[in-house]
Amino acid sequence: MGRTDGTRHNRPQSWRNKGADAVLDASSKARNGDTAQRILVVEDDPILATVIAECLRDLGYAVDVLADGDQVAEHVRRQPPLAVLLDLGLPGRDGFSICRELRSFSTVPLIMVTARSESVDRMHGLDIGADDYLCKPFEPGELAARLRALLRRTRQWQVQPAAPPLQIDAAALQASVHGVPVTLTPIEFRLLQTLAQHPGRVYSRAQLLDIIYAADHVINDRTVDSHIKNLRRKLVEAGLEDPLGAVYGVGYRFLEKQ
Repeated sequence: MGRTDGTRHNRPQSWRNKGADAVLDASSKARNGDTAQRILVVEDDPILATVIAECLRDLGYAVDVLADGDQVAEHVRRQPPLAVLLDLGLPGRDGFSICRELRSFSTVPLIMVTARSESVDRMHGLDIGADDYLCKPFEPGELAARLRALLRRTRQWQVQPAAPPLQIDAAALQASVHGVPVTLTPIEFRLLQTLAQHPGRVYSRAQLLDIIYAADHVINDRTVDSHIKNLRRKLVEAGLEDPLGAVYGVGYRFLEKQ
């Protein structure tokens, strides 16, 4: 596939034969069907739009093509795409104003595609919300690489760390596993809170006794073993992988994987 330059001369005849109707009906003719992830191409040149759409389909995407900038915002609201390729030089309404409108309600990944190579235009497009800028003429391979990089960055931004299964509310003296409260005695709660505050740190039985009992109590340090046993049972029954590790001859620690 040759370079895409946005001009209307010296193009292969096979491109011309496809016609505007085939381009504008791209969404219903995508090789991957309606279940594929969709890319929205906003391009008024039907031949260039065909080239871009074919490149994207070769990458495994389904493609919607719009030539009218006034339809873009409604389309994105109705069918949010995976990404938008937005031509800057549309007739009537330019890509800058469309980009501003999209950014008023959407964070969809957006690449501006344009014949303008001036740095001031590129900077303006990025300032108003474009994620990347692709200047014509360009190789389809460059388009593919930029789109992959943008989507990779977007996935990294969107991934939110999952909440840990064990939550400890010190103010309420309450522990929960996967959102479900676990009934603990005050001593069991203090044990859990102490160990969980410093995952991996080893506490001796004597240290734990000092924390969970008043100084005037005379308690065998093996009492800690009994409390740990009960605490472990309750947490495991609640669906938590055993978080309490025993260190032979010393004491206990909270396992860091939790």
